[in-house]
Amino acid sequence: MGRPFKDIDTDRLTEIAMEYCDECINNHNEIATGSGKIVEVRDRHIPTIRYFLLHWIRRKHPEFYMLKRTQFYGALRDETHPLSNTIKSIDDDFKALAEDIVANEGKGIFYAKNRLGMHDKQHIEQKQVEKFDFDE
Repeated sequence: MGRPFKDIDTDRLTEIAMEYCDECINNHNEIATGSGKIVEVRDRHIPTIRYFLLHWIRRKHPEFYMLKRTQFYGALRDETHPLSNTIKSIDDDFKALAEDIVANEGKGIFYAKNRLGMHDKQHIEQKQVEKFDFDE
């Protein structure tokens, strides 16, 4: 028999997830201009569920992470885990933000193709041949 699941406050986990989204949305980078001046430029991050659960919570909310860390690994892989639906819901929120960032900023094209199931629009040219002449 496996270890019993710890009681995890799913509302608190969702609050922490929204805090992570806010950080992704409000991220800025310092960039040097041609004149040598340093300016802050908005540079939204694409949120991912694995980074959030396995790294971000550990750094930003270590007290929450230390109590629950083994639960997060299991919930990512086990559909029957009590956190599975909450984590899927959070991941859907992250994907919605990621789609917005990709669509409006052109960032993360490979992420969009590989993780969000997006694809390039294909142009297929069709020509109709009326007759084949093999005797020539």
